[in-house]
Amino acid sequence: MTIRNLDSLFRPRSVVVIGASDRPGSVGATVWRNLRSGGFAGAVLAVNPRRTELDGQPVYARVSDLPAPADLAIVCSPAATVPGLIEALGAKGTRAAIVVTAGLDTTEQQAMLNAARKYTLRILGPNCIGMLAPPIGLNASFAHRMAKPGGLAFVTQSGALLTAMLDWADARGIGFSRLVSLGEHADIDFGDLLDYLANDGATQAILLYIESITSARKFMSAARAAARNKPVIVIKAGRSNAGARAAASHTGALAGSDLVYDAAIARAGMLRVDTLQQLFLAAETLSRPGRPRQETLAILTNGGGAGVMAADAAAHVGVDLTDLDADTLAALDRLLPANWSHANPLDIIGDAPVARYVDALRLLLDAPAGCAVLFIHAPTAIVSSTDIADALIPLARRDPGRMLACWLGDRAVATARDRFRDAGIACFETPELAVRAFAMGVAYRRNQAELLQTPADQITEQPASARSTAASIVTTALQEGRTLLSEVEAKAVLSAYGIAVVPTCTVSARPSEAARVAGEIGFPVALKILSPDISHKSDVGGVALNLADPQAVDAAALAMLERVRAMRPQARLTGFTVQPMISRPHARELIVGTSVDPVFGPVVLFGAGGTAVEVLRDRAIALPPLNQPLADALVQRTRVARLLDAWRDTPAADLQALQRVLVAVSALLSDLPQLAELDINPLLCDEHGALALDARIRVDALAPGGADRFAIRPYPAQRVQSVQWQGQPLTIRPIRPQDEAQHRSFLESVAPADIRLRVFYTRRSIDHDELARLTQIDYEREMAFVAERPADATAGAAMLTLGTVRAIVDPDNESAEFGVLVRSELKGQGLGRLLMGTLIHYLQERGTRWMVGLVLAENEGMLALARALGFVQSVDPEDPGVRLVRLDLQSTDTGTRLANAHINS
Repeated sequence: MTIRNLDSLFRPRSVVVIGASDRPGSVGATVWRNLRSGGFAGAVLAVNPRRTELDGQPVYARVSDLPAPADLAIVCSPAATVPGLIEALGAKGTRAAIVVTAGLDTTEQQAMLNAARKYTLRILGPNCIGMLAPPIGLNASFAHRMAKPGGLAFVTQSGALLTAMLDWADARGIGFSRLVSLGEHADIDFGDLLDYLANDGATQAILLYIESITSARKFMSAARAAARNKPVIVIKAGRSNAGARAAASHTGALAGSDLVYDAAIARAGMLRVDTLQQLFLAAETLSRPGRPRQETLAILTNGGGAGVMAADAAAHVGVDLTDLDADTLAALDRLLPANWSHANPLDIIGDAPVARYVDALRLLLDAPAGCAVLFIHAPTAIVSSTDIADALIPLARRDPGRMLACWLGDRAVATARDRFRDAGIACFETPELAVRAFAMGVAYRRNQAELLQTPADQITEQPASARSTAASIVTTALQEGRTLLSEVEAKAVLSAYGIAVVPTCTVSARPSEAARVAGEIGFPVALKILSPDISHKSDVGGVALNLADPQAVDAAALAMLERVRAMRPQARLTGFTVQPMISRPHARELIVGTSVDPVFGPVVLFGAGGTAVEVLRDRAIALPPLNQPLADALVQRTRVARLLDAWRDTPAADLQALQRVLVAVSALLSDLPQLAELDINPLLCDEHGALALDARIRVDALAPGGADRFAIRPYPAQRVQSVQWQGQPLTIRPIRPQDEAQHRSFLESVAPADIRLRVFYTRRSIDHDELARLTQIDYEREMAFVAERPADATAGAAMLTLGTVRAIVDPDNESAEFGVLVRSELKGQGLGRLLMGTLIHYLQERGTRWMVGLVLAENEGMLALARALGFVQSVDPEDPGVRLVRLDLQSTDTGTRLANAHINS
């Protein structure tokens, strides 16, 4: 379950307290008092078998005695009574309950859930403080105070943090739409609440305190949907290094759970912060309609020290100060005294009159750099701070999102600060807070941009042969009882997926044979020990480089055997590998790897490689599936990314080659469920491309990975099909993110009148953001099929979209709202029927119950098709010009009707 019946929790018309009491200090008494004193206008009822009256109201002995079912119940009774009470509440008609009771054992909790499931009764808790909905005066909790109404929703796994938040926010005048204590989240969890709050009109921004996630895919789908609608800001507790465990690969050791949470939060378009102060700072900044959209910052101040503090803060959080162009600097020179700072930060000197402030700000706002401006003012006796504010506000109002302000001081600047705030300009108490708020905005926009980036077409899907080759190697190893592939096997897997590897020969453990093979390869060579029991060869002296002749190889092999036998006497030595030495003087040593996180499933790691990889710890993690923009974003989150650009006599590395490696590794994770850990270290990358020098792969017969474990559902390639229509072959497939340009051409080809029939209004144009939302879909929640054929008969010609059909499935998988559109010249030829059949079969397979749609009454063609497919039609009660169409997907009649219509998918 997800959002079903959550209105009963957040917008109840009546509430009953089970265990209501007047015993001082009891939970039942506190909840009863809070509920009655918060201003809730609905009915408030009480159940307690030991009472008949409470505060002048009747108290009922049993749930069944209630005169009517309450929308919401708050259960404060002993743990053993909870399952029976939930059963009684469900039978009575209640559809939401807050179980504040703690101490339910596993059996009692499961019995509670079993009872609730029969009635789709939703449970918040158990072991929670409760929930507050200030806009309707509902305090369904045992918190110590009520919250002010406002636009923030706060969801927390810590009850103590909820009560602390109430005090913190009250002192600062901050209000809330909802405050929710999840407790043990046996039923209602983060995913459910994100789905609900994303479409909650009272909520402008969502704040989360997370300790753990249980349903990663559900959470990611809900988070990505919510973050497209409004800011979602996260505090994730527990930044300890969970990755310091022994592992067979560097990746396993480096991929700590906190890094994975970082990756998940960024991938969903949310923003992570560290403290309560930052939480509110981000919420105040991001929930403003006119927040800064710029990437760099100009600092305008009347005090050099304040400017230096702001510049230091910017350097600390990674904010770039704007490089002002020569014309702007020259104009500032003409305007300002000779002793101004002549750089950014702009110190316009403490004796500045009002006109100097205005002229300097105008020059910055008009500068070609298009930067945001942080205005910092310390009060002086020369000019009134209020006069300065009044003069600057008309300029700032031209684009309030470009300006932030810091009025240093208290009473002397209070009026100026208030007038700025009234004008919609964000104000902060210190330069550091202002800079951090700006940095949060930059990070948030970058995370949001990752949701909407269109991948390039250059990186293609892996051929089917890659999977069969890799699977065969893995199967052979597992049948032989091995979990570590040999280096040669690991490189064969990478090679199958198009990753370039250095040629590697395997020889027996005889030094003379190693020397002979080295001669055949050509000197110089690299020699490595081969053992199923040794993962990191260099740790035991199992690597020798730049061996120039057979004698050097023979001597190195003998010494290597002696060292390894002394250090690892139990290790099985099966031989050596011999490789040509690779001379790539400009190559950067990188690491690419994978592991399986216990919560979010398979993850991809990238960073600085080599033997010091654990020491450098310069790495970032991403959730697959990856495409070109996501692979690039992963690279850019590391420090080594700067070394990939050109510098001095070193050419820029081939970033597209690196991105192809990352996308191929993502495909490997999808295709091989048995893949537990993978290391490519070092991966050399230079202007000539990317080359894997060494690789290790650990596999597991229990298949811990694969696409089914991805936190984000990958592209459903199995849904691609070839069909015959009107005597010509068509491809029907799920839409892809890289279809943006093709989809734009399709929409531009459809007549405006047909567009109006589909979306109920005429479209003049469609921008990138909307196209991205149409093509970059969450396959867990949405599906869009396109029908295409080559634009002409030329082999390899661009594809032409002929039609599309789309369904958005509600979070409960109860119903899916559909839409279908075909090229105007192809209407009435059966293409819409073909696409609808494909979608119906898909929704039937995923278990969706209803397929619903809104159709204009004048759209006779669509209404006729709906009738032919068995849709029931009715008039929309809110608009007589619209028809509601509805199909029972799971009925036998629907299947029969489709078969008779010869619709194949």
